[in-house]
Amino acid sequence: MRHRPTWWKTLIGIILTLIMLFPVYWMINISFTQRSAIRSGDLYPKAFTTENFQRVFADQMPYLGTSLLIALACVVLTLAIALPAAYSIAILHLGGKKTMDFLLVAAQMVPAVVMALAFYQIFNQIGLLDTIAGLILADSTVAVPFAVMLLTSFMGSMPVSLVEAARIDGASDWRIFTQIVIPLSRNYIVTTALFSFLWAWSDFMFASTLDAGGGKLRPITMGLYDFIGAQNQEWGPLMATAVVASVPTALMLIVAQKYVAAGVTAGAVKD
Repeated sequence: MRHRPTWWKTLIGIILTLIMLFPVYWMINISFTQRSAIRSGDLYPKAFTTENFQRVFADQMPYLGTSLLIALACVVLTLAIALPAAYSIAILHLGGKKTMDFLLVAAQMVPAVVMALAFYQIFNQIGLLDTIAGLILADSTVAVPFAVMLLTSFMGSMPVSLVEAARIDGASDWRIFTQIVIPLSRNYIVTTALFSFLWAWSDFMFASTLDAGGGKLRPITMGLYDFIGAQNQEWGPLMATAVVASVPTALMLIVAQKYVAAGVTAGAVKD
C-alpha cells in the first residue's frame, strides 16, 4: 500500500515545537540584553551584554551548588527506599499489595502546599526546619511514591523463571535483588533517578516554606528572588540565572534520554 505524503504533519509538528520552545529562546534573548533595551522587546539581543551572566557567576553559584546537593541526595534517598520496597511488593509478594497501591496513589494526590505546611510543623518540632537535610527529606516524599509504582510495575512483569532458577541454584533474596533484579531494572532506575532529580531541582514550594538553611544555603529557585523586589525587577540577571539553572537538567536529559525512552516504553508491547 502506497503511503501518502505527510509533509503537512511534519510542518505542524515543527510549528508547534517552535511555539513551545519560544519561551526558552526568549529567556536566552533577555539574558544577553542590556537592562536599558529590555523593554524594546527585540527578537534578538541588539544591545548585547554578558554582564548578566557575570552577576550570576559571582552571586548565584552557591545557590546552584545547594540545589545540586539537594537533588542528588534526593535521588539517592529515593532509590534507597523505592528499590527494596518495589522488590518486596513485586518479587517477595508481601501482603497488603492493594492497600499499598492505594496509599501510593493517594500520596501523589495530596497538594504540595498541604504537605509543606505539615512538614513545617513537624520539622519545627524535631529540629529539621531551616536545614538542607529537611528539604532533602521533604523532596523525597514526592519522588518515592512515583518511584515505587514505576519500579513495582517493571519488577512485576519480569519473568518468574529467572527468580525461580536463581533460588534453585541457592541464591539468597539479597543476591537475587542485587545481581538480577537491579541490573535488569537499569532503564527504570535511570528514569526514576531523572524524575527525582528534576522534582528536587525545580522545587519551590518546600524551599520557600521550609527555607533550607537561609542565606547562601538556599537552592537556586530561592536565589532567583535576589532579583525580584517590590519596586524593581532585574530581568536580565533573573533570566541569566534561569539559563544557568537549566543547563544541568538539559545535560541530564541528553545523557539519559535513551534510558528514559526505554524505561517508559518497556513492557508496552507484550509478546
